[in-house]
Amino acid sequence: MANPKYAVTLSFGGSNHFQGQQVVPFQTNQGSLEVLLLHGNLDIWVKEARNLPNKDMFHKNLRDMLRIKKNKLVDKFAKLPGRVGHKIEGFMSDEITSDPYVTVSVSGAVIARTFVISNNENPVWMQHFNVPVAHYAAKVHFVVKDSDVVGSQIIGAVGIPVEQLFSGMKVEGNFPIIDASGNPCRAGAVLSLSIQYTPVDKVNIYGGVDSGPDCQGVPGTYFPLRKAGKVTLYQDAHVHDGCLPNFKLDGDVQYEHRSCWHDIFEAISQAHHLIYIAGWSVYHKVRLIRDGNNATDCMLGDLLKTKSQEGVRVLLLVWDDPTSRNVLGYKTHGKMDTNDEETRCFFKHSSVQVILCPRSAEKGRSWVKKKEAGIIYTHHQKTVIVDADAGHHKRKIMAFVGGLDLSMGRYDTPKHPLFRTLQTVHKDDYRNPNFTEPPVGCPREPWHDLHCYIDGPAAYDILTNFEERWLEEGSKLHGLRKLLASSSECKIFQHHRDGPAAYDDFLVKIEKIPDIIGMADFPCQSQNDPEGWHVQVFCSIDSNSVKGFPEDPKDATSRNLVCGKNVLIDMSIHTAYVKAIRAAQKFIYIENQYFLGSSYNWDSHKDLGTNNLIPIEIALKIVNKIKANERFSAYIIIPMWPEGVPTSTPNQRILYWQHKTMQMMYEMIYNALKEVGLENKYEPQDYLNFFCLGNREVPDREDSSVLTDSTVVNTPQALVQKSRRFMIYVHSKGMIVDDEYVILGSANINQRSMEGTRDTEIAMGAYQPYHTWACRLSSPHGQIYGYRMSLWAEHIGALQGCFEQPESLECVRQVRSLSEVNWRQYAADEVTEMKSHLLKYPLEVDRTGKVKSLPDCVTFPDVGGTVTGTFALTINKNLSISIKKENLTI
Repeated sequence: MANPKYAVTLSFGGSNHFQGQQVVPFQTNQGSLEVLLLHGNLDIWVKEARNLPNKDMFHKNLRDMLRIKKNKLVDKFAKLPGRVGHKIEGFMSDEITSDPYVTVSVSGAVIARTFVISNNENPVWMQHFNVPVAHYAAKVHFVVKDSDVVGSQIIGAVGIPVEQLFSGMKVEGNFPIIDASGNPCRAGAVLSLSIQYTPVDKVNIYGGVDSGPDCQGVPGTYFPLRKAGKVTLYQDAHVHDGCLPNFKLDGDVQYEHRSCWHDIFEAISQAHHLIYIAGWSVYHKVRLIRDGNNATDCMLGDLLKTKSQEGVRVLLLVWDDPTSRNVLGYKTHGKMDTNDEETRCFFKHSSVQVILCPRSAEKGRSWVKKKEAGIIYTHHQKTVIVDADAGHHKRKIMAFVGGLDLSMGRYDTPKHPLFRTLQTVHKDDYRNPNFTEPPVGCPREPWHDLHCYIDGPAAYDILTNFEERWLEEGSKLHGLRKLLASSSECKIFQHHRDGPAAYDDFLVKIEKIPDIIGMADFPCQSQNDPEGWHVQVFCSIDSNSVKGFPEDPKDATSRNLVCGKNVLIDMSIHTAYVKAIRAAQKFIYIENQYFLGSSYNWDSHKDLGTNNLIPIEIALKIVNKIKANERFSAYIIIPMWPEGVPTSTPNQRILYWQHKTMQMMYEMIYNALKEVGLENKYEPQDYLNFFCLGNREVPDREDSSVLTDSTVVNTPQALVQKSRRFMIYVHSKGMIVDDEYVILGSANINQRSMEGTRDTEIAMGAYQPYHTWACRLSSPHGQIYGYRMSLWAEHIGALQGCFEQPESLECVRQVRSLSEVNWRQYAADEVTEMKSHLLKYPLEVDRTGKVKSLPDCVTFPDVGGTVTGTFALTINKNLSISIKKENLTI
C-alpha cells in the first residue's frame, strides 16, 4: 500500500487547466459511451502504480554500450547537464527505468498532473486534486507517462466512464493500465485511484459572496482572504473634475471619481522607506500629472531619483524585452516599445536599482523551449508598492495593482480624445501602433484601463509577491549579465561575491523598522462597517519567477500550488474567476483586452489548448438560469481588434479564435432556449452581449490634422484622417459580479494569462461585506456598484434608471439599443461628434445563435481586417494562445 506520509492534496484552488492537451491514441474501454456534461468539481486521488514497464530503453542501451568503459567515463558523464548526467551516472549501481507521472484529462484537456518520480516501476504519489470541470465527455482519462530528456511517452491509460460518475458515488480501485494493443501494458500493471464528481449546484461555495464573519474567500489559493482593508477603484489614468455624473451610494454617500496617476504620484512623493515598481513596461519619461492646476513637468524617472537621493529604497522590476538590446554600444529599440533599455540606462549611475527580467522557461526544458518562452512570454504584472502614513507616527504598506503600466500612451481620460490633445497633454506622448506605415496625421490610440489602490493587510501580500520575484530575478544575474549590470549593481557585487545575497540586501526588512506596522497590526473591522473591505490577492506565476515556492513538489500543496513537469505553479487568478462566475446570481460585467477560452468545446480546433474555463462557465451560468426560468445577463467589453495591424496574421488568428469562443457561447444559450421552448420569445442576445469602444471627433477650426487633399491614396492612415474615428483600446482586465464582487488586475482572459507558466500576472478580488446580497437582502449599492455605474456613465454618456438592475431584460435591450445607435454613428460616412463610446461589437448574432459578419461591415472601418478573423496555416502554433510577436501590446 501507499505510504501515507507522501499524501498530498491539491484543493479547488489547484485547478490544472494549464496543461494543454492529452490525446489518448487508443481505446481504454470497450464499446461506445454516452457523452455527458461534467459541470462541477472532480475530487481525485492518484495513489500509486504497480508493475510499470521499463520505457527508458534509450538510457538502458546506452548503459549497456558503455558498460566496459564505465570506470573511465563515469566522471565525464556525471558532469553532463540535468537528468542526462544523472541517468548515465546511475548505471553504476541503480537500475535505470521509467520516470512515471500521471495526467488526468477530460475532453482532451488536461485538468491535473502528478509530479514525476524518477526510476521507479512501482511509484507512489498519493496526490489529491479537487478541480473544477465544465466539459462534455464520455470518459475521464488517467494517462501514465514516462518523462525523459527527449520528451515523454505514453506507458498506458485508464479510462473512467463519465456515466459511472454521475450518481455521485466514489469510483475507486486498482485499474489495469491499457496500452495501444488494448491489453495491459505489462502483466499486473495497475493504477490505484479514486474519483468522485460533485455537480456545481451541490458545491456550497458557489452561492454568492459569503459575507459572514467566518468567510474564507476563494479557497485553496497561495494568498488567503485578508480582512480590515480599504480599496479605491480607478477608471483610466485620470478623471477630470465634473466629467462624470454625481450619484449617491447607500448611506447617502457620494461616489468619488478619483484619478489614478495623481494618486500614484502623491504616494511615491510621500514615501519614506520604500518604492517598489513592477511592470511590463516602466518608462522614465512618463509625466503622471498633466491636467489642471497641479500639472507638472516632473517625469517619473526624475521623481524616483529624487526619492532615492532622500534615502528611500527604490527598486524596479521590468520585463526584459528580448528584441531590445544595449550591449557594448549596439542598441536596438525593441519591437514591443517597452523602452526597457532606455529606462535601465537612465538609472544606471543612480541609486535606483533596476532589474530587467527575461521570462524564463521551466527548468529541464529543451533549449528550444527555453528560447521560445523568453521570446514569446512576458512578465506582465503592474504594481506600485510604497510605505504610507498610518497615523500616530507610524507607517504602513499600500499598493496599486491593475492594468496600467507607467508607460507611454497610457495617459487618458473618460473623454478619450483622438486629435484635440495632440499638441497639449499628449504632445510628447503619441502612440498608435495599428498601421504598417508611420501614422503621420493620424489620431492617437485612446486607452481605457482599470486599476486599484489597496490599503490594508492584502497590500503586504502584494509586497511579498514583489520580494519573491526580486529575489528570484536577482539570483539569475550571472555571467555576461552581471558584467553588464549598472554601476551601482557592480558595487554591490564587489561587497558580496554571491549574487543572491546582494539582491536580498536591497530589499527593505520592514520587520526591522519600528515605525512600519505589520500585517497583523491592522485593527479589526466590524462586520457592519459600511466602508470595510475584504481583499484577496491572486497570481498566475511559477517557480521560475519567484523564490519562495517549495523545492520539493510533494510540499507544493502546503502552499496551494500545482505541479508542472519541472515547475510549481500558482494559477489562482483562474480559480478566482471560476469561483466568482459560479457564485454569480444576477449578472456579470467584464472588461478585458482579450476574450478567448474553452477551446475543447468549440466546433473545430478543439485541440488548440486554450483550455481556461471562463467562457464556458459564463455560458453554462446563463444556460442554468434559463432552465430555472430566472434572469441573468452578461456584458462583455473587448477591443474592436487586438492592438496592432488588424490585417496581420497574428491579429486575424486571434479574431478567429475570439469568434469561435463567441459562437460556442451563443450556440449553448440558443440550445437552452430551445430546450425549454423559449426560442421564439427570447434570443441569445437577451442574455449575452459583446461590445467595444470607439470615438469620433469633428475637426476644430485650427485643427491642422484635417485631410484636405482628395487625391491621397486610400491607405488606412488617410482613411482614418478623413473619417476622424478610431477605436478606444480596451486594455482593462476586470470583472464585476452582482455589484458585490470585483476582480481586477493584469490578467487577460486568455491562456497565456491564466496558465501560470506563460505570462506572470497579479490580480485582486474584493468585496465590502456590508454591501452584499447576503447582508442587504437587496441590490448592493456600495463602492462596487458605484464603480460599475461610473464606468457605464463613461461609456454610455449618461445614467438611466434601468442600469440599477443590469440583469433585467429592459436594461439588456436598452444598452444594446444604445450601442447599436452608436455603431451606426461610428460607421457612417458623415463625420459627427460622438457623445458616448459604447459600440455593439460589429458582428451579427441571429436568433439561433449563429455569429456572422454584419452585411455592410465584413472588415473594420478604415483599417481593414476581417472582423471574424481568418485562420492561416503558416503561423507557428505557439502563437495560438493569444500571442503576438509583432509591434503589439500583450
